[in-house]
Amino acid sequence: MKILYHHRVASKDGQFVHIDAIIHELKQLGHEVILVAPKISEKADFGADGGWVSKIRRLLPGFLCELLEFGYSAYDFIRLCHAIIRHRPDVIYERYNLLFISGILAKYMFRLPLSLEVNAPLYHERQSYGGIHLDWLARWSELFVWRNADHVLPVSHVLATDLHNAGVPDARISVIPNGVDTTQFYPDAATKRPEFANHLIVGFAGFCREWHQLDQVLSLIVNANQQRPPEQPPILFLIIGDGPVLEDLQQQAQSLHATDQIILAGLASRENMADWLSQIDIALQPAVTPWCSPLKLLEYLATGKAIVAPDSENIRELLTNDENALLFQEGNLNEMLSKIEQLITDTSLRQRLSQNAAATIKDRHLTWQANAEKITAIFKRLTGKR
Repeated sequence: MKILYHHRVASKDGQFVHIDAIIHELKQLGHEVILVAPKISEKADFGADGGWVSKIRRLLPGFLCELLEFGYSAYDFIRLCHAIIRHRPDVIYERYNLLFISGILAKYMFRLPLSLEVNAPLYHERQSYGGIHLDWLARWSELFVWRNADHVLPVSHVLATDLHNAGVPDARISVIPNGVDTTQFYPDAATKRPEFANHLIVGFAGFCREWHQLDQVLSLIVNANQQRPPEQPPILFLIIGDGPVLEDLQQQAQSLHATDQIILAGLASRENMADWLSQIDIALQPAVTPWCSPLKLLEYLATGKAIVAPDSENIRELLTNDENALLFQEGNLNEMLSKIEQLITDTSLRQRLSQNAAATIKDRHLTWQANAEKITAIFKRLTGKR
């Protein structure tokens, strides 16, 4: 088939991992993929925040940003029409964004089936975290796109419930969680670096924020090291990523005389991420939004980590306590620290969770290839093609 892939993502972050992976796997299945997306994203390096688009958002009043955001649909609609007339695709695959209605308009004008990938309830998310100024327009745009897509692909069952409550029929909803590339992420994808050899590594990958409580994890590790026999190498705390709390963690390590017990790797490239995750023994997912399918969690599973994560509804779609992870009551810092301590002291438990974590990816088909096959099957149903 000819698949027109449509999105409005300007930043080159975790969202782009998903976009690139699905496009790659659709092509591997023999489909032709036509991309209609912001040109700024094609030129940016991984980790970029959207360049001049992000700067405009910071400078202009919120209501004006939302008007421009909605107005982009008119420009994008022209680009879509041009691409559809030129390439004559069979279907449209769109990554949902708020105030972004051009894909649905093109679907109706050209009578093309459209599948909509939904990664978050963006109206609710922005209302809760960033604020919405044109409330009625934002909510209308979300419902308009959700209800008019031919099929909707939420990344979690929690998110599927939001779609159902918004009026999308269950027959038009298929949950497809995020995936992982098992040719890149697998157990022992790389050997431990010499500086980490023989050390037990507690690790976190992602954007570091205050509510992750990484300062408390560092204190736990320092205390555990003080109680270890002198002949045992110290436990190390490895942080892969960026964020506003890293400077505070460095200062904390200095005050505890533990700068040799924390490693701040910084933002890792996609090419190096598997190597960095291979250094970790105990992987942390301290907090999640309630509807997401965490990409980093899937990479932890694929590389066979002993995982500590919150016992939230969306996380239970992927993890089972004491089977492929240890789960703690969401928001309960003391219980999270207790689970980490349990894994530090119990080698056999660590090994069992690690083996089961790696098996989870295969058993539940949590790969980008499997996702592309599901997307293809949905398009075949929509178009009547075999």
